[in-house]
Amino acid sequence: MNPSSQDPLSTQAAAGIEALVARLRDQGVQAGQARAQQIEAEAKHEAARILRDAEAQAKAIREATQREVDALRKGGEEALKLAMRDTILRLKAELSDRFSDEVKRLIATKLEQEQFLEQLILEVAGQARASAGVGTGQAVEIQLPKALVDPEELRRNPLELREGSLSHFVLSLAGNLLTAGVTFGVAAGPDEHGLRIALKDKDIVIDLTDETIAAILLAHLQPRFRAILEGMVT
Repeated sequence: MNPSSQDPLSTQAAAGIEALVARLRDQGVQAGQARAQQIEAEAKHEAARILRDAEAQAKAIREATQREVDALRKGGEEALKLAMRDTILRLKAELSDRFSDEVKRLIATKLEQEQFLEQLILEVAGQARASAGVGTGQAVEIQLPKALVDPEELRRNPLELREGSLSHFVLSLAGNLLTAGVTFGVAAGPDEHGLRIALKDKDIVIDLTDETIAAILLAHLQPRFRAILEGMVT
């Protein structure tokens, strides 16, 4: 066969092949591009999802951390308030106790002063004498603090007592008060300060000791002192 007679067919076949190859190539390129675009879109979508999840997780962590911080701060504030309240209560209690102790100390100190006791004895003796009445037989005993009056001294001759002493003062009054049924004795408690008035016929003892006087005064003064504390320490 003459080669020249196949040239048109060969050329046509070659052209067809080239066209097919070109079409396949174009289709492959288009498919590749489409796939690449799809992959890119999926990657962007996935990246957006990951970013949203990360932001949501970060927000959740921030909120949880903030809640924990708020809880810790609130707990700290409550603990601080409680500590401050307890401190104030302890301070008020301590100041109140010190006030009571100071009142008791001042009363005990005053009742240890013989000059004050002499005035108190005169007042009590006068009241007892007026209440008893001469000749009524009412027995009243004024009991003196053992720390300031020695029972042995009261049994001595008044001339042997030191002038100006409490014992000397008491014995100087005793003679004038006996007719009214008023006598003197010594309290049993060695640490007591002040006086006791014993109405023997009625078995009644009236305390004018430091403890009793302090209790009466504190019942009146403590509420006022607490009110002052409330205004100063809140």
